Amino acid sequence: MTEKKNIQRATFAGGCFWCMVTPFEEMPGIHGIVSGYMGGTVDNPTYEQVKTGTTGHYEVVQITFEPDVFPYERLLELYWPQTDPTDGEGQFQDRGTQYKPAIFFHNEAQQEAALATRQELADSGRFDKPIVTEVLPAQTFYEAEDYHQDYHKKNPKHYKEDRQQSGRDEFIDANWQA
Repeated sequence: MTEKKNIQRATFAGGCFWCMVTPFEEMPGIHGIVSGYMGGTVDNPTYEQVKTGTTGHYEVVQITFEPDVFPYERLLELYWPQTDPTDGEGQFQDRGTQYKPAIFFHNEAQQEAALATRQELADSGRFDKPIVTEVLPAQTFYEAEDYHQDYHKKNPKHYKEDRQQSGRDEFIDANWQA
């Protein structure tokens, strides 16, 4: 008899979803990473709708993982250093509500862990400004169009250029490298 695996979902917003895929790739216990949209008022939104900033959706990545192999707390450890948690107007060159940082929790344990790590970060003194990353209940997840999935693999040149222009890596190097 095959043992049933404990599989959960984690959903993170940290600006452009293209840049939020690679930190979680190829980790043991992570079964999938899908780019999509969460939190808005339009059913089955398109990228063209979401990018206007009028639908209320965030660009997110939804990660399917096995917490017995790769705990949720470890996902949070990877999430925070990909973001500017003090910027509630977007992330790096990407401006607008669709690019705001947020952690969407799928259960009470995820909520508690996200709130605890947010408080630890606030108490750490790492940033001079307040931590504004929201911790919100997960809502309906809408998968982004196919061309957004694994964008860094399908369009490596454009992805690399966009990431370099965004300022993300410079921010990470200046604020998260211990």
